[in-house]
Amino acid sequence: MIGYVTVGADDIDRAKRFYSSFLPALGYALEEGPEGLSYVLPVEPGQSPVLPDFYVKPPFDGRGASAGNGAMVAFEVTNQQQVRDLHAVALTAGGTDEGQPGFRASYGPLFYVGYLRDPQGNKIALFSSNPNDPGRDD
Repeated sequence: MIGYVTVGADDIDRAKRFYSSFLPALGYALEEGPEGLSYVLPVEPGQSPVLPDFYVKPPFDGRGASAGNGAMVAFEVTNQQQVRDLHAVALTAGGTDEGQPGFRASYGPLFYVGYLRDPQGNKIALFSSNPNDPGRDD
């Protein structure tokens, strides 16, 4: 199981605008600190943490943040409409389009995905495989 994911950011305010545009819709709450942004899923008192956490922080080595070539973080959402809605919101919050929401020929007939880059260049996917949504016409 993945415990947490961290992406680097040089401009925490821009990153906050971008990630806060869609992560709360997925249940994440923002905890800010001097070390950056921590998006966590809520936990009922007495319950174990719900994973994974998602962190946005300046690199610890003090050098500039950079996006990993081939690295991507994918967030599962409820349905195809939410993929479209959150993709659009994230674009208006400073993201750039890396692939409009839709089906991809190389994936299964229910896999519906939209791709973005955050303001630092990290690649983000928003996807749904909801069996109640229409599938790809093959």
